[in-house]
This record gives sequence, C-alpha cells and structure tokens, in this order.
Amino acid sequence: MDTPRRHKKPLLHTLPLSLLLIPPIILALLTAYTLFLHSDTNLYLLYSQCHAHSRLPSISHFPLLGPPICFLVSFFQHSASSLRSTSLLSTIFSFLSGLLTISTIESSRICNAPNILIAYPTGPWLVFDFLGGAFVWELIILPAFFHRSKEIITTSSSQNPPENGQSQERHLTNPTEILAIPIAITLGFILPSILFLTLNTPVTIMIWLFFPLWVSLIRQTLRKLFGHLLAQNERWQDTLHLESNKLFTAGMYLLPILCSVLSHVFMIWVLATQPDDRKEMTRSAIKFIVIDTFFVGLTVLYWILVEAGWQVALVMVITSVILGPGAGVCVGWIYREQHVNLGWNSVTFVAVGARRPSDDESHDSEETPLLR
Repeated sequence: MDTPRRHKKPLLHTLPLSLLLIPPIILALLTAYTLFLHSDTNLYLLYSQCHAHSRLPSISHFPLLGPPICFLVSFFQHSASSLRSTSLLSTIFSFLSGLLTISTIESSRICNAPNILIAYPTGPWLVFDFLGGAFVWELIILPAFFHRSKEIITTSSSQNPPENGQSQERHLTNPTEILAIPIAITLGFILPSILFLTLNTPVTIMIWLFFPLWVSLIRQTLRKLFGHLLAQNERWQDTLHLESNKLFTAGMYLLPILCSVLSHVFMIWVLATQPDDRKEMTRSAIKFIVIDTFFVGLTVLYWILVEAGWQVALVMVITSVILGPGAGVCVGWIYREQHVNLGWNSVTFVAVGARRPSDDESHDSEETPLLR
C-alpha cells in the first residue's frame, strides 16, 4: 500500500505573522527608494501641465480630480507611445491578468469569505491601479492573505479533522464562478487592455483604468444569470473545488496563459530585432511601471515561497522565464494548490457533493457590498 507523501511544512506554519510581514515591509521601502532614485523631472513637468490645464483640458478642468486623472491618462499614454514600450506593457498586462484571475478566484473560496480585503478585491485593485501600485500588494493584499491563512491554521489545529479526510475550505462558494470569472476577466480587463495598447487614446485609457469595476460588475451579472439558468440542475447546486477538475482549471487559466505567451514572444521579438524607438517621456513612464511591476512580482514570489515552499516558487520563476510572467504566476498558483496545507489535510478535496452555503452563510446577500 502506498504511503502518503509528506510535505515539509512551509514557512507559513513555522514562523509567526509578525516575522512573515517583515519582508513585505522591506520590499515596500525598497520600492519607494528605487522609484525615488529613478524618478526625474519629466513626470513632475507632466503633472504641472495637467495642473495648469494645458494638457487634456477636457479632463484637467474637472475640480480636484481633474489634474490627477489627467496625469494618469497622460502618463499611461506616454508609456505606450513606442513599439518597445508597448511590448513591455503587453507583458506587464498579461502578468496583471494572471494576478487578477488568482485574486478573483481566491475571493470566491469558502475559506476567504470572512476577510473583506480578500472576498471583495475590487477596492484594493482600484487603489492599486490609481494610486498604490506595488505598495498595495506589499502592505495590504499580502498581509491580508497571511493573516487569513494564520486564522485558518489556528482554527483547524483546535478542531478534529473530518472523518473522510477531506476539507471543503478551498472550495468555491458558487460553481458558476468557473464560467463567470474567466468571462469577466476577458471582457473587463483583457479586452480594455488590448484597446489601450492598440489605440492608445485618452478614452481607451480611461476605460482601462476602471477595469476592476468592469470585472466586478460583469462577474456578478454573469453569476446571477448562470445561477438562474442552471437553477434546476443539481450538479450546479454544490460547492466546487476548482483544481480537482482539469477541464475547469484549464478554462479558468487558459486565456491569461495564452496572453502571456503571445506577449512574451512579442516582447522578445521587439527587443531582439527592433531599434529602441522610445522618446524621453516614454522612457520615464515605462521605467516607472517596470520597476513597480518588478516589486509586485517579488512580492508574489515571496507569497508562494512562504505558503507552498521553494519548489513551487522555482516552478513559477522557470515558467515566467520561458512563457512570460503571466503564465508563470498562473502555473505557479495551480502547482501551489497541490502543496498548500492550511489545516485538516486540505491537499485532498472533493469536487462535487459538498453543501453550498445557505444565503445566511454566503457573502452574497442584499447587504453585500456591490464591489467584489
């Protein structure tokens, strides 16, 4: 008889939360220092133009928010004003599509429902997009996940494991998420990103900036629609562990991975064969974005290392080098699910037959915030 393989407990189990949060704080300080070190007068001049209403007057003349939004739109417009910078942005956007898919999936898991920052990711993503950048991942999102994981570990260690050795804590609360999430990511983020990169107009950039709202609204609409259409089908009345079904997993992550591969090939082709066509302002803007994204990637790598170990982190790095960072984070997260162990032998799951939480238990009620 085969004996079950024992995994060495990851750092999440062995170190206190206070120590686990030290590296993200250090990363935040390094992010601030690096961005300050590489900042230049071009960005300040760009904001001064918006503040003086000499740039994008249709936007900058709005009271209070006009100049900052004008600056953001102008900043991103300059960042995609050359072939080289567009290729870099396409790779970064594919990475964000992977992260957005992961955070949306995690928000729909039973175990994460009690934490508002995880269960309702629209707010953190809006702050990330408009203001915080890497700081949101380092100081808000990652600490929220670590805190929630520690709560699960503490609760599980004080209770007896289920008799059948199976845990439902990593199940999706609503099986229609397997349809709603990939469509919402496609229509709410990937499509606006394509429009942004191909047209690069103030209108397409403004639409892209609000992608967390579009993803949330489309996801909620589709979840209710599919729930109504499939209400009579018993197979869609249970909770669901996504990774137990290869077809569902492939459908969830396929498009972010495909976007990553295509953008990675495009970037390599541009860097290897095309001259650097960036102007000074474009260099300043894209450098700022690349630095910020680099620290987001380090934060996610640390996250996987702490929760799943160095092997999963290595898989993520190797896949990122070969297929692009978007594919790396998706493949790493799929592999992570086989190693994460927050309690109650949560490596083993059942895909169907688990009771869906009632309306009182679910975080979808009349008093549930709209943004998720």
